[in-house]
Amino acid sequence: MTTASGGDPGAGEPSLLRQAVMAPNLLSVLRLAGVPVFLWLLLGPHADGWALAILVFSGLTDWLDGKLARWLNQMSRLGQVLDPAADRLYIVATLVAFLLRDIIPWWAVAALLLREAAGGVCLLILRHYRFEPPEVTYVGKGATFVLMYAFPLLLLVQGDSTAATIAAPLAYAFTIWGGALYLWSGALYVAQTVLAVTRGRDGTGAVRE
Repeated sequence: MTTASGGDPGAGEPSLLRQAVMAPNLLSVLRLAGVPVFLWLLLGPHADGWALAILVFSGLTDWLDGKLARWLNQMSRLGQVLDPAADRLYIVATLVAFLLRDIIPWWAVAALLLREAAGGVCLLILRHYRFEPPEVTYVGKGATFVLMYAFPLLLLVQGDSTAATIAAPLAYAFTIWGGALYLWSGALYVAQTVLAVTRGRDGTGAVRE
């Protein structure tokens, strides 16, 4: 884990406005805009079909914005903030909605939300000590990927159709697998934070600003 440099972090990058209109970042903005609509569909009219469509759209654009950023050479600081923010918001919003709809048991939701809270506290601690956030791990990426498949499947099984019956084993398998990976990635995040702060204090880690 590295520390924040003393220079201008935005040096050499396009302006914030130009970053915002880049194709990958526009997709991330669309994903963020879909969060309140998704919640309303689930908790208001219970329009699960449309909510499912938004989740599928979110998963597709999550994959596409990263591909576009590399293909078009449009990696940006704003994109590094928007993309994980959209992932986190969809996960939290889905967990809350599923809890209120009794789709996921409270203890599973509590465990995953606790993981989110722990990650937020770690980020605040790292910023306090002027460390950069740790890079996203393959475990974390994999956990998000699996959960973004699990959530639409869990919505699909809310019914008595043949498709719901077929999807049920996959939905529960993806949920268990994704949840376990998500908790494990959170534990790794906490361990990285403790290690960075400890090394920073005793002088064995990277030099802080």
